Amino acid sequence: MGETEDQNEDFNYIVRIAGSDIAGEKSAVVGVQSVKGIGKRAAEIVVKKAGIPWMAKMGNLSDEDVKKLESMTLNYADNVPAWALNRQHDYETGVDTHLIGNELEMTQKDDINRLKMIRCYRGIRHENHQKVRGQRTRSNGRTGLTLGVSKKRR
Repeated sequence: MGETEDQNEDFNYIVRIAGSDIAGEKSAVVGVQSVKGIGKRAAEIVVKKAGIPWMAKMGNLSDEDVKKLESMTLNYADNVPAWALNRQHDYETGVDTHLIGNELEMTQKDDINRLKMIRCYRGIRHENHQKVRGQRTRSNGRTGLTLGVSKKRR
């Protein structure tokens, strides 16, 4: 098969950034969004600060550009104001940070376990697998057997 105009002979089909495998066909902004904890807005900031074109394919980036993207992703908290971070005023340390990858998952699990241990309302709702944020539960989010109206026999 011949090469397309988007791919050169050094094309990487998988690029690894911050512990996440990213498909080489994705553009830079969409590829950085594949890292857990980095959304669209954060990905745009990371790519802009790294000086990489938004629509550049991840597989065509040089090793230096990939290292720039990774360092900007890992040091995202240093480049943005506190309101743009996903972990403001941490419960244990009081520091504003931005968590990504497995660290984000572990912190979320720890927070939910802490809520369960102190037996607060949100923790109890988590334990019972019910809605936590005040949504209605009468018609949506049902579990168990189906409910319905039985027709009257003639």
